[in-house]
Amino acid sequence: MLNFLKRVLRFIFRRFQINSSSIISRSKYLSFDLSPPLPLPEGISEQDLFEFVTSIRVKDSSENEMKAYGTNDFKRFVYTWGLAKEINGKCLELGGNPYFTTMLLKKFTNLDVSLANYFGFENNGEFSQSVRYNDLDHTKKNENLKFQHFNVEKDLFPYKDDEFDLVIFAEIIEHLLNDPCSVLREIKRVLKTGGTLVLTTPNVARLENVARLIRGANIYDPYSGYGPYGRHNREYNCYELEQLLKFEDFKPTMSFIACVHSTQAENYFSVKK
Repeated sequence: MLNFLKRVLRFIFRRFQINSSSIISRSKYLSFDLSPPLPLPEGISEQDLFEFVTSIRVKDSSENEMKAYGTNDFKRFVYTWGLAKEINGKCLELGGNPYFTTMLLKKFTNLDVSLANYFGFENNGEFSQSVRYNDLDHTKKNENLKFQHFNVEKDLFPYKDDEFDLVIFAEIIEHLLNDPCSVLREIKRVLKTGGTLVLTTPNVARLENVARLIRGANIYDPYSGYGPYGRHNREYNCYELEQLLKFEDFKPTMSFIACVHSTQAENYFSVKK
C-alpha cells in the first residue's frame, strides 16, 4: 500500500509539476498555471510593493516575527488585496492585526476599512494600535488604527445589519475552536445584500501534508504558546469550504488556490524521483 501511495504522489507531482508557484481556480475549472502574475497596483513594481509590505511594524511587536511574517506571506497578502481591489464601499476586515493586508487595502483601494481583532482582553469595545511603515517614497510614517475587540465565535458582531459591502475573513477559520457556522451567519448578517465575502485559509490537501502522511508524520499543529487560538485547529479543502458556504446561503463564485510558500514536501518524501 505504501509503495502504491508513493507512485500516486509522484504521478501527481510530475503531471502537474506542483511547486511553490500559485494554482488558480475559478468556479469548477482548475487551471494549473505555475506562475500567475501577482495583481499589483497600477504603476507599482513587485519589489516596491514587497518593500512596502515588509516595512510594516506594529508597535511593541516582535521585530523578527513581523519581518518573517511579512516576507513569507507577502504573496498571500497581495492575492487577498487583489480579490478586494475592484470593490467600493465599506469593508470589514476580521483579524486585521498585524495589518499587512490592512495597509494594502488602505493604500491601494477606495474602501472604507473597519477593523476587528481578538486578543483575549477582559472587555470588548474600541481599541487602537500604532503601526509604522515606509511609504513608497521611503518616507517613514505612522498610523493609528482603531479596531473593535470581540470574539467572532462567542460574541455578536458590534455592527448593524447590512452594513458592509465587503467582509474579509482571512486566515481565521482554521483557528476556530467550534462550529464555524455561527461566524458565517454573523458575517452574512452584517453584509449588504449582494455584498462580497473574501475567505482565505490553508488547503489541508496541500502536497506537503500528503507527503507527511505517507512518511508517517503528523499534519496537525503542536500546541501553541499563544493559547488555543494560536494554532490551526481545523483546516479545510476546497470542496468542504464550498459546501459550508452554500449551507449558510452564500453563493461561491470564485475559488483561488495559491501555493505561496516553498513546499517542505521533499523533507518527508522524495516526490520528484
